[in-house]
Amino acid sequence: MTPALLAAVAGLGLGLSLIIAIGAQNAFVLRQGLRTEHVAAVVAVCAVSDVVLIAAGVSGAGALLTRLPWLVPVVCFAGAAFLLAYGALAARRAVRPTALQAGSGGPATGLAATVATGLALTWLNPHVYLDTVVLLGSLASTYGEQRWSFAIGAAVGSLVWFTALGFGARLLRPVFARPAAWRVLDALIAVVMVALAVSLTVRGVQGG
Repeated sequence: MTPALLAAVAGLGLGLSLIIAIGAQNAFVLRQGLRTEHVAAVVAVCAVSDVVLIAAGVSGAGALLTRLPWLVPVVCFAGAAFLLAYGALAARRAVRPTALQAGSGGPATGLAATVATGLALTWLNPHVYLDTVVLLGSLASTYGEQRWSFAIGAAVGSLVWFTALGFGARLLRPVFARPAAWRVLDALIAVVMVALAVSLTVRGVQGG
């Protein structure tokens, strides 16, 4: 595997791990998919928003760490600690899973209102800035020249997830209605987070 491909795979893994979780945004995408209502618009809003946020994070954090190279180990260790904590939360969710409920009834909602809701759930959520701008952007910068490959991998992860969730919702409904499905997903997320935390720790010890 080339360095660029390795960075892209790491970005894909982290991007998917951060985005696949029970939350307001995913519940909204799933609900729209179950209703087959403005699905393409909802998927586009969420995916494009993520791409913009990831690009902003990579651009800003990358420039900062280029000027202050001593921050690279700090970011690595801080990122590793965050990922371990996130992995612990995912592991706890795996032990105590929760079924994702998304109703499919009710009156139809207009396109403008649907898009506005999707934008609000994305841009007004403080966690999205922590995950995409701060965490993904900072971790991408530790890959140096390959940081955009990392960012592309993360962006692909967002696009794949939202597309699958939105357009495959009707097929996924019986699966995600069961807590066991989220137990498996959260267990996988925990494993990926720990693995990435270890790799970041090694990178930090080596000085980036």
